[in-house]
Amino acid sequence: MPKKRFFRTLWALTRPYWVSEERGKGLVLLGTVVGLALTLVWLEVLFNSWNRDFYNTFESRDQAEFFRQLGMFTLLALMFIITGVYRQYFQQMLFIEWRTWLTERYLADWLRDRAYYRLQLLDKGTDNPDQRIAEDLNIFVDLTLTLTLGLLSAVVTLVSFVGILWAISGPATLFGIEIPGYMVWAALAYAVVGTWLTHLIGRRLIGINFDLQRNEANFRFALVRLRENAEGVALYRGEAGEAQNFRGCFADVISVWWEKMLKQKQLTWFTVLYAQIAIIFPFIVAAPRFFSGQMPLGGIFQIASAFGQVQGALSWFINAYGAFANWKATVDRLTSFTEALQGAREEAERLDGDRIEAEGLALQQLELSLPEGRRLLAPMDLAFKSGEPVLVTGPSGSGKSTLFRALAGIWPYWKGRITVPCGAKLLFLPQKPYLPMGSLKHAACYPEDAAKISDEVAREALRATGLAHLAGNLSREENWAQLLSGGEQQRLAFARALINRPDWLFMDEATASLPEETQTELYALLPQRLPGTTFVSIGHRASLAGFHRRTLAWRGAAGEAPVLAPA
Repeated sequence: MPKKRFFRTLWALTRPYWVSEERGKGLVLLGTVVGLALTLVWLEVLFNSWNRDFYNTFESRDQAEFFRQLGMFTLLALMFIITGVYRQYFQQMLFIEWRTWLTERYLADWLRDRAYYRLQLLDKGTDNPDQRIAEDLNIFVDLTLTLTLGLLSAVVTLVSFVGILWAISGPATLFGIEIPGYMVWAALAYAVVGTWLTHLIGRRLIGINFDLQRNEANFRFALVRLRENAEGVALYRGEAGEAQNFRGCFADVISVWWEKMLKQKQLTWFTVLYAQIAIIFPFIVAAPRFFSGQMPLGGIFQIASAFGQVQGALSWFINAYGAFANWKATVDRLTSFTEALQGAREEAERLDGDRIEAEGLALQQLELSLPEGRRLLAPMDLAFKSGEPVLVTGPSGSGKSTLFRALAGIWPYWKGRITVPCGAKLLFLPQKPYLPMGSLKHAACYPEDAAKISDEVAREALRATGLAHLAGNLSREENWAQLLSGGEQQRLAFARALINRPDWLFMDEATASLPEETQTELYALLPQRLPGTTFVSIGHRASLAGFHRRTLAWRGAAGEAPVLAPA
């Protein structure tokens, strides 16, 4: 990614929280953390002066001054500890506030306009959006605060100590040229060379971290997928195939880990060598002045301390390179996710036909296509009459379910016009019902707020649909999608329809897992309990025709329009 574009996208990721309505607490916390960080630098300056005075007591053999300096050290150390603890505490508090705000924002963007669904259709390159929200946001906020505050401390430290080092190092003569503040120039040269070599050695880590995060997420997703489909795998006895898939995903993780380890080893060789040389380097450079008698013992320790601070500040990039590489990879992943969400919406808006609210449910020149462009449904006109149930039939793959998706407003590959009843409540029951996590009442009332539904209404709906044995478990929380059989889940979906009381009810093979006699009972229940609801069904059983007045049937070749006829 070009540098200008990277900084633009980084600003787009960072800016929103700090200009939002919730920025007040964040700005107070940020100011507090910055103030404590500056206090730590000030204490380092005091420690630097203490170094000189403390070591001079050895040279002068002044025992009284020695103990006084020990007392001064105790006071400075206590202040340093307290400041350091609260700096970390308030930084973590700021982390929580910022991450909470970002998580809410990304969740809203992911869910808004059904982007979570469209993203799967329109953008195949965005892997594991759950990881982008749960893990990448965590890493981004943590490392952004850590690196930014670290850089700020480095800059303030440099400004605070460069003058001290310049004053106490004095001039040096090299090849007949007098160099004032020569220790400052030595620290600068040492850090510049080290920074250049660090980037040269470690720049590949950015791409490696990006690949590692992606492969880790793929492996985790594969494991979760088995848990969610445990029964199906068990029935197929597919353990060997799943194990092979897991090993393949994990092999990808390990392969990138080895690449990271080798590159990290190269970088560590250099950074450790760099750090070790930095310990002795100031003593070597300052030794001539000490041995010539131009500097006392305390002075050389003060120079070593000041040099270490200046060199450390100048070497901030070297010390933070590993974290920076991880941060850069995380920014790239969040940026691509944000762009994918925006791209999904833009492409969906470009592809969508005209969807309006008016009287009745009607289609005008509706044409459906698949993502690759193949036409699934020829342009057709159709009007659904309120109170007149319709049965939709046809071979698999003809476009029946896709028609329902278009009516629901989630399928983006269509042209023409769809008119939906103004203010009407539409409910869709797919063949495999979605059962959210939480209580049984929450699952039965979904998508309605369970708190707005009385327990008795929920129990009566369960009893009416053949789930009386569950009526006493409304508050029980389970993974209902795994606990209930396929038939029980479809019964629960019918109970959901009774509770939600939609104006239009669309059922896509909603009784496929149930015997015909149960199907008959449930379909007979609908006009009794929902007399004002118009239902449209997709199904293959001939017995369904008796519950519908008209049929919409696909009879011709693929891509042709279906024919509407009396049932």
